[in-house]
Amino acid sequence: MDLQALTFTFVGITFAIYIGIGLWSRTGSTKEFYVAGGGVPPVLNGMATAADWMSAASFISMAGLIAFLGYGGSVFLMGWTGGYVLLAMLLAPYLRKHGCFTVSEFISDRYYSKTARVVAVICLIIASVTYVIGQMKGIGVAFGRFLEVDYTDGLLIGMGIVFVYAVLGGMKGITYTQVAQYVIMIIAYTIPAIFISLQMTGNPIPQLGLGSTLADGSGTYLLDKLDQVVTGLGFAEYTTQFRLNMTNTFVYTLSLMIGTAGLPHVIMRFFTVPDMKAARESAGWALVFIAILYTTAPAVAAMARLNLIDTVHNTQVSELPGWVAKWETTGLLKYQDKNGDGKIQYVADKAKNEMTKVDRDIMVLANPEIAQLPNWIIALVAAGGLAAALSTAAGLLLAIASSVSHDLLKGVWHPEISESKELFYGRVSMAGAIALAGYLGYNPPDFAAGTVALAFGLAASSLFPAIMMGIFSRTMNKEGAIAGMLAGITVTLLYVFQHKGIMFVASTSFMGGMPNNWFLGIEPNAFGAVGAVVNFAVAFLVAKSTAKVPANIAKMVDNMHSAK
Repeated sequence: MDLQALTFTFVGITFAIYIGIGLWSRTGSTKEFYVAGGGVPPVLNGMATAADWMSAASFISMAGLIAFLGYGGSVFLMGWTGGYVLLAMLLAPYLRKHGCFTVSEFISDRYYSKTARVVAVICLIIASVTYVIGQMKGIGVAFGRFLEVDYTDGLLIGMGIVFVYAVLGGMKGITYTQVAQYVIMIIAYTIPAIFISLQMTGNPIPQLGLGSTLADGSGTYLLDKLDQVVTGLGFAEYTTQFRLNMTNTFVYTLSLMIGTAGLPHVIMRFFTVPDMKAARESAGWALVFIAILYTTAPAVAAMARLNLIDTVHNTQVSELPGWVAKWETTGLLKYQDKNGDGKIQYVADKAKNEMTKVDRDIMVLANPEIAQLPNWIIALVAAGGLAAALSTAAGLLLAIASSVSHDLLKGVWHPEISESKELFYGRVSMAGAIALAGYLGYNPPDFAAGTVALAFGLAASSLFPAIMMGIFSRTMNKEGAIAGMLAGITVTLLYVFQHKGIMFVASTSFMGGMPNNWFLGIEPNAFGAVGAVVNFAVAFLVAKSTAKVPANIAKMVDNMHSAK
C-alpha cells in the first residue's frame, strides 16, 4: 500500500474512534459537559491531561526547536515540564478541593466579585484564543502534507471532527477522546524514534541512543559527530549553543513555567476527578505519560538534524529524495542551486547556503521519511501529529466555551437560567468557539502567527498570579486581584504589540543579537514573566490600601489547605 493510502487509512481509523467516542459520551447535564461528571479515574485523567497539555507545539515543534537551537532549546523542555510540576504540586489539588467547574469560577468565589470573574474570562479568552491558533495551523499543515488536500480543506475537516466529540460530549467526550489521542500520539512519536536510534546507534532506547556511539564502528559518540558536522558547516556547536543572553534564557524559561501552570484548559482537567487525592494521583500519572515524550524529544531532535544534513548536503539536485519535493510543495522547505554546480550546499553562510528554507516544524513529521523508514511509520506519525493538535484544540475550545456559557451567562448575566438551557448554550458556545478558531487558523493575526509561546506569556501575566494569591494568600482582596490581572496582561500586550515587528526575528532565529530596545534584553515572547511580577506587585499594593478580605473568604483559604 502506498503512503497516501496508508495515511488515509491510519487517519481515518483514528477519526472514526474519535467520532465513536463522541457519540457514546453524549452529555445530559452541565456537570458532565464541564467536568465529565467529576468521576474520571486518575490513570485515565493522567492520560487525558498529558494529551491536553502536549499540543502540536510539543509533538511537532519542540524537537524541531531543539534540532536547530541545540542546547539553547532546552528552555522549552525545562519551562513546559517545570510548569506542569508547578501546576500539579501547587495549584491543582487545592483547586480541586475548592470544587468548581472553571478557573474563572474559582476566581469569582475566592475574590467574592463578579467583576473579577469577568476580568478572568477576558484574560482566559485572550490567552486561549492565541494558543488555539497554533493548533488549528498545525492541523492544516499536517493535512496539507500527508493527505495532500488544501490547507483550508484540512482545517475544515479538523473543525468537523472536533465539533462532533466536543459539542456532543463536552468534557466527557473530550476526556475519553484524549485518552485515545494520547495512546496514538505516544506510539506515533516513540516508534520512529526507536527505529532511528537502532539505525544510528544500535540502541533501541532513544534516550540512551542520544548518548551512545554510532553504529558504524567508528567509536564516535552521536553528539560528538553532530558537533563536528555542524561546526564544519559553519553552524554553532550543537551541545553548547545558547540562544540570546542568559537573562533572556532565564526569563523565557520562567515565563513558560508559570504560563503553563496558568493555562485554564490544563487546570480544568483536575476538576474532572472525584477528590483532592485523585487530583494528586492523576497529576503523577500525567507526569509519567508526559515524560515518555519529553525525554524522547532531545534524541529525536539530534538524530533528525544529523540525518537531514547527511541527506541533503553535497547531494546532486537530481538525486534528492522524493520527500524533499513533497515538503517543498508545502512551502516549508525550499532550496536553490545558487552556484550552478548541480549540488546542494547546506552551510551557515547565508550567501552560500542553498537550503534557503528549512522550517523547524517539519523535523518530526519528516524525520521518518528522511531516515527512509517504512511508509506505515510515516503514516502513523501523521496520525499522531493530528492527534496532538486536535487534543489540545478541544481542551482550549472547551475552556473558551465554558467561560462564555458558565462564567458569563450563568455566573453573571442570567444566574436563574435552568441547567438544560445552560447546557444548550454551552454547546452553542462551543460551536461558536470552533468557528472562531477555524477563522483565526485560516487568517491568523500578525501578533500570534509566529509562536504559541505568547499564549504562555499571557497566561503567566494574568491568571497564574491571581490563582496563586487566591490559594496561598489570606489577605489578597478583590480590588488587588482585579488590578493585578489588568496590569499584568496590559503591560504584556503593550510590550508585545510595541515589538511585534521584531518578535518573529526572535522566535525564528537560531542565534542572533539582542535588539537595543528590548527591556533588559527580554524578548516579547518571554515577557509574561515580567508581566507576572507587575501583576503581583500591583495586586499587593492595591490590597494594602483597600478593604480587608471578609472573614468567610479567609476561612475558605484555610479550608483549601486543611487535611479534611
